[in-house]
Amino acid sequence: ALCPQYGNFIDDLRLYVRGGSGGMGYPRLGGEGGRGGDVWLVAQERVTLKGIRERHPRKRFVAGNGANSSVHALKGEKGKDCEVHVPLGISVLCEDGKKIGELNTAGERCLVARGGVGGSLVTNFLPCKGQKRIVHLDLKLIADVGLVGFPNAGKSSLLSKVSHAKPQIADYAFTTVKPELGKIMYADYKQISVADLPGLIEGAHANKGMGHKFLKHVERTKQLLLVVDVSGFQLSIKTRFRTAFETILLLTKEMELYKEELLRKPTLLAVNKMDLPNSKDNLNELMKQLQNPQDFLHLLQEELIPKSTIKFKDIIPVSTYTGEGIEELKTCIRKSLDQEAEKENEDYQKKKLLLLQTSG
Repeated sequence: ALCPQYGNFIDDLRLYVRGGSGGMGYPRLGGEGGRGGDVWLVAQERVTLKGIRERHPRKRFVAGNGANSSVHALKGEKGKDCEVHVPLGISVLCEDGKKIGELNTAGERCLVARGGVGGSLVTNFLPCKGQKRIVHLDLKLIADVGLVGFPNAGKSSLLSKVSHAKPQIADYAFTTVKPELGKIMYADYKQISVADLPGLIEGAHANKGMGHKFLKHVERTKQLLLVVDVSGFQLSIKTRFRTAFETILLLTKEMELYKEELLRKPTLLAVNKMDLPNSKDNLNELMKQLQNPQDFLHLLQEELIPKSTIKFKDIIPVSTYTGEGIEELKTCIRKSLDQEAEKENEDYQKKKLLLLQTSG
């Protein structure tokens, strides 16, 4: 019953696009018809896929035809281009899934259907039709930090504690049905965006539940923040209880099966619900296991063990209930992003230097 809510947030849209036909040539005077117009996607702030669907229910975008050649204008005018405004963070795919391009910053453009050439001597003065095809717009949320965890790890509560987002929070598995974006504000006015994405479930890589939608968005975040419940997790009466350590291994496995690069992202770990009884003992146990994960892998069935384990940059015990650790978590997120930005900058400067040396 929860899935329809997801309808408010669309992250995939199919469009029919067609370039304009060329204009007729003029055989007697060797005149050339105008080229058909092209269809372009142009990235623009504050556009949503839902908005496109509402404004253009037929989802058809056709460019203008080129003008015919005539005695008055031997070279016919080019047809009018059609521009479709799309959100930032879009991958453009053909019907067969091949990527045509990506649009990440405002003003970026991507040609999706070319206009046909006008009639001329080469074409026996007959024009060509424009290119037509179906394209998929695939949206990935762009955020600095992506929250990763199983349902009920407390991701939504954590997002509302660290940021200005007000996610809906309820006490059942599969709470977050559509991605939520929050912003952490710092005293020096820096802002960091945090995305809480639909909760993963075991088997998500095989596209159970929201699996793939979720993992697709994780790809786009710069860093990951794993959120686990210190006392462990049980999805339903039918599934096994998982300790915090097992939960981390299962989350790692899900990401690894979807795309191994996800595990190369800088990752922090928030151990949540430190207000619960026995949480200190559970935390000590978890820290011991994380120091030598190899010694504890036997706790899981073989097929659930990930090939590699995640090295966390920081591990922060928190309680969204009492507020314990929240400020420290904000500081860690900031520090981690600043370090990465600095590293990128250094790498960029090194590359530039190398280019100068080799070209000199």
